[in-house]
Amino acid sequence: MNFTPERRRVTIHDVAREAGVSITTVSHSLNGKGVVAAATRQRVLDTAERLGYSADAIARGLRSNRLGVLGLVIRPLDTLDSYQPVGVDYFVRFAGAAAVEALDRGFGLMLVRDPTTKNVPGIALAVDGFIISDPLGHDPVIELLQRNGIPLVTVGRDVDRADFTDWLGLGTDGDTRAVLNHLTDRGARRVALVIGTDTNAWNADSEQSYRVWAAERGQTAMVFQQDETAGEPGGEAIAERMLTAAKQQAVPDAVYCLTGRHAAGLQRRFQLAGYEVPADVMIVAGSDSEQTRNSTPPITSIDLAPEITAKAAVSFLVRRIEGDIESSPPVIENVLRPRQSTNRVAVG
Repeated sequence: MNFTPERRRVTIHDVAREAGVSITTVSHSLNGKGVVAAATRQRVLDTAERLGYSADAIARGLRSNRLGVLGLVIRPLDTLDSYQPVGVDYFVRFAGAAAVEALDRGFGLMLVRDPTTKNVPGIALAVDGFIISDPLGHDPVIELLQRNGIPLVTVGRDVDRADFTDWLGLGTDGDTRAVLNHLTDRGARRVALVIGTDTNAWNADSEQSYRVWAAERGQTAMVFQQDETAGEPGGEAIAERMLTAAKQQAVPDAVYCLTGRHAAGLQRRFQLAGYEVPADVMIVAGSDSEQTRNSTPPITSIDLAPEITAKAAVSFLVRRIEGDIESSPPVIENVLRPRQSTNRVAVG
């Protein structure tokens, strides 16, 4: 469901009614003042959190006016082990470009962690609209913002919300096809796919596109999953699984890893096992990073164009804030960056 102007923000009255207490009790519970039984205070806090109520004065009093601030939530960073994952520069480039584009359009940009968690200040919702990058399935952030009547757009779709259409396509099907064609043009016959475990469209759509491609070619699909937080050691672990399975079936002669950190670790483990890249196995990453650029050999990668994507997302959100609810989301086209890891000449 898209944003509609008639959505109503959750109020202190809603919290009081739901919790079965007075408005004064809600106020004292949220502010930590007055005499309120511990169990009652906790019930009020839990109710406020569940309803998505923000007690911040600005968020409470100024939502009817233009604040000049946009919010940005980068969901993959909420699920990674750090908000500054080593070597992953996509998110920094995306946030920087979004901030500059917002300034050009008369807005500031506030980068916040998952606003549904307890450790986020109430002012996190004091914005004119939100961009959510790579939402999860049934993403609670989308639910929170819709419930509070805050305009939002997402970069990538929520795979479990068919009725929400204000999302920018990531070009995932085209990227997957480009990578697989690139590999087969260079002689690959057994291509494996390594995806992450986050329930986002990037993982889901990449796997779907790969399985369709494999079926078209009569190849048995080889899909491996690895937690995004595992980083390069996670890639090494996947390579180990492939090498162990080689007793029953041949090791893939090409691997498409969505994350650059997985790709770098996987390549290193294959090399330690005596495999040459690209002669024995070719490697491609679905997201360019410092690891892919600095590996030996450098790894062919998809440039996800974070600057272009960020500018398009800000522009789309501003249109929605200004009342344009009819225009279609922009389409983003990414670029395959061939490097030495796939520099193999097909034979025959």
